[in-house]
Amino acid sequence: MESGYPVPVELAPYVNSNSIVVRSPGRINLIGEHLDYNSGFVLPAAIDKAVYVVVEKQDPPFYSLHSVDFNETADIPVADVKPAFGHWYTYILGVVAQFNATGRSVPPFKMAVYGDVPLGAGLSSSAAIESAAAFSINELFGYGSDRLQLVKMAQLAEHEYAGVKCGIMDMFASVFGKKGQVIRLDCRSLEYAYFPLDLQGYEIVLIDTQVKHSLASSEYNVRREQCEAGVAMIQKKYPAVQSLRDATMAMVNECIPQDDIIYLRCKYVVEEIERLVTGCADLERGDVAAFGRKMYRTHEGLSKEYGVSCKELDYLADFVAAHPEVIGARMMGGGFGGCTINIIKKEAVEPLINELLPLYKRDMGLELKYYRVNIEEGTSRI
Repeated sequence: MESGYPVPVELAPYVNSNSIVVRSPGRINLIGEHLDYNSGFVLPAAIDKAVYVVVEKQDPPFYSLHSVDFNETADIPVADVKPAFGHWYTYILGVVAQFNATGRSVPPFKMAVYGDVPLGAGLSSSAAIESAAAFSINELFGYGSDRLQLVKMAQLAEHEYAGVKCGIMDMFASVFGKKGQVIRLDCRSLEYAYFPLDLQGYEIVLIDTQVKHSLASSEYNVRREQCEAGVAMIQKKYPAVQSLRDATMAMVNECIPQDDIIYLRCKYVVEEIERLVTGCADLERGDVAAFGRKMYRTHEGLSKEYGVSCKELDYLADFVAAHPEVIGARMMGGGFGGCTINIIKKEAVEPLINELLPLYKRDMGLELKYYRVNIEEGTSRI
C-alpha cells in the first residue's frame, strides 16, 4: 500500500518508472526509558522526520549505493558484502546480509538515500535507514517478509554491521508507527497495542543539549548489571521473578537494602513500568496533563535514582518545569546527553525557546537546537 507522502525534491532526480520509493521515519519514546532490557514496556511513536530511499534493479554485479546528504557513492561487489564500520552504507549492507542469511541472495540494485532525521539527536536515524532498506528490498524483489520479520532483520543489521547491540524498539517504532498514535510495545513478548495521542493544542518539541558524554555506553552496561543484581537479590525469596518486570515495589523494599545503589536502580525500573501502564490509561481518557506529570516524574527518576542524566539535561528539564505552558518533559534516550522531550502549548513554543537559547548559551556554553515533531505513519512506499 502506498502512502500520500511526497517524494523529497532532493531525491526526485533518482526516481523513474522502474524505481520504488520508501519512507521510513525516526522515532521518539514518550515514556519507558531503560525498560527494554528489563523485559518491560516502551511507548514509542514514529515522527515526521524520515529517511527516504529510491531503489531499482540493475545489471552489473554490484550494489550501487548513493547518499544524497553526503554526496557519496559506494559500489559494493555482490560477492563482497561485509561490515563497513564507520560508513553510512554499512547499515544497508547489514540488511542485505540478513536477506542473504535466509537463503535469498539479493541481486544487484541501485539505491539513493536521503534523510531529514537529525543525526546524533537520539531519533534513531540508523534504525530508519535500516528499516527503509529492508522494506524497499523486500518490495523490489517480492520476498514477502512481513513487518515483524523486517524489524528483526534491521535489528540484526545494527548488531552485526554497526556493532551496536540495540533493543528492538527503534526499528519497531519506525516500521509499525501510526499517525496520531503511540505504540505500547511489550519487550518480553513483542505484543503491541496503539494508544491515541490527542495533544489538544499542545505540541511535542525536542530540545537538543548538543552534548553526548562518553559515559553513555559504559554506564549502560553497568545499569544492566545492577538490574540483574537486583533481580538476583529478589529471587532468593521470590524465585519466580525472572526480571524486574515481574517484581513489585513491596519485593524491592523487602529484598534490597535501601542504602544500596541497586535499590535506587530497581526502584526506578519497577515504578517506571507502573508509570507507563497507567500513562496509557491517561491517554485513553484523553488526560494529556496527567500523562505529562508522569513524564516529569520519569525525569526525576532517571536523574536521581537511575543516574543517567547530566547537568545539561537537568538544566533543560528544570527550566521548562518552571513554565506552566509545558505540561510534561523528561530526558529521552540512553542518557548523558541528547534531547529532552517536551509537551508545550503551541503558541508558547517560540517565546519559550527564545527565552531559553541565550540562558543555555550563558550557563552551559552551548548553542541549543530544537525540533518540533508530529506523530506520523511508519515505513511505507510513496
